[in-house]
Amino acid sequence: MDMQLIGMCGAYCAVCEWKTKANCPGCLAARSKMFWGTCAVASCAIEKGFQHCGFCPDLPCATLQGFFDNPEHGDNRERLENLKAWAAGQLTYKELTRKKPID
Repeated sequence: MDMQLIGMCGAYCAVCEWKTKANCPGCLAARSKMFWGTCAVASCAIEKGFQHCGFCPDLPCATLQGFFDNPEHGDNRERLENLKAWAAGQLTYKELTRKKPID
C-alpha cells in the first residue's frame, strides 16, 4: 500500500477510477485542489497539519460525516475504519461500498 496515495477522507486514491480518468495525482499530492474543485475535508486536514483525518481528535467531525453520508459518494463506514487503521499504523484498506439507502 502506497501511503502517498491515501485519501485524507479515508478513501485510497490508488484504486479510484478518477485517478486515471482525470489524471488525478491523489489527495495528498493535490493539496486539496482536486480536479473537481477544492475539497473541504482535505483543506481542513492540511490546515490542522494532519496527513489525514484519522489523526484528528474530532474524528468524525460534521464535515467528514457529511462526506461519509453523501448519497452519491458515501460509504458504509469503510472510510472511518480506514482512517482509524491508518492512524494506528496499519497498512490496510477496506474497499468502499456504496451508501445503503435508508428505508
